[in-house]
Amino acid sequence: MNESTKKPLRVGVVGGGPWGAALSLAARRAGSEVVLFSRREQPEVAGQVRVTGDYAEISRSQLVVIAVPSTVVRSVLRTLGDHLDGSHLVVHGIRGLGHEYLETVSDVVREETPARRLGALGGPVQAEELLVGRPSAIMCGSHYPEVHAAVTTAFQHGMLRVYGTPDLRGLEWASALVGCLAIGIGFAEQAGAGPGLLAASISRGVDEAARIAVAAGAEERTMLGLGGYGDLLASIALDDRPEVLLGKALARGRSLDEAIAEARLRVEAIALIPRIVAFAKERRVPAATFDALAEILNGASAARIVDLMFKA
Repeated sequence: MNESTKKPLRVGVVGGGPWGAALSLAARRAGSEVVLFSRREQPEVAGQVRVTGDYAEISRSQLVVIAVPSTVVRSVLRTLGDHLDGSHLVVHGIRGLGHEYLETVSDVVREETPARRLGALGGPVQAEELLVGRPSAIMCGSHYPEVHAAVTTAFQHGMLRVYGTPDLRGLEWASALVGCLAIGIGFAEQAGAGPGLLAASISRGVDEAARIAVAAGAEERTMLGLGGYGDLLASIALDDRPEVLLGKALARGRSLDEAIAEARLRVEAIALIPRIVAFAKERRVPAATFDALAEILNGASAARIVDLMFKA
């Protein structure tokens, strides 16, 4: 079928924050028919995307995209699940894991909704790029070819390329671990680390994250590829990435509460880092970088962080 005559895909996005708005605009640029669930005003999408406060309208979509904080995702899905069935394709773009058991968001979708054809969005794309329509790339992780096809149809256009992986678990863990590592990079940059130290920090951090992800049942190459390493490179190139802002504020001697205020947006990694450290110790995975990240959150000095990260 010719691109100009194909029927638009109906896409429902749940989440009124910057990420949800950005995904809505990206899908609209690709020619999708988009409805955004939000309980707040949405000036960024005004006149381009229909906004609703009714989950029933989201249920009329073929592809449902979840873009809410991990802390509320279970309650949101529990309510949304009453409006979904097995015909819906559901993906999420949440960079977090369960704060108690490190369950993935796709695990929560399975528990709280009847949807089974699931996926996740990740990779180097950033909200700001999608909001202004800059060229970028996004990853889709799913076991289902129809989910990959729907995400590609919904989002891919001249300014956005969609790449796929069957390693859903790997992409979810990679996205969460990258958020943690970005705090450390922000801290190191603000503390005056040179190119050599930054390169060593990034390389060691990604290597440790890959081992942790494998221990969680993921494929190593997912963390080492576009969904992990590529995502981290994009994250540290942006001065306004919340995790980077948080790390820089902590390096300037701010308290954690002050640093959170400077980051402006919610940072999923704050609650996640201590649990990742505990997980790594339980599985006997060496993770000096994540030990250092926990110390950063507790106010450790730059000298102490270097000692931790490069200990034998």
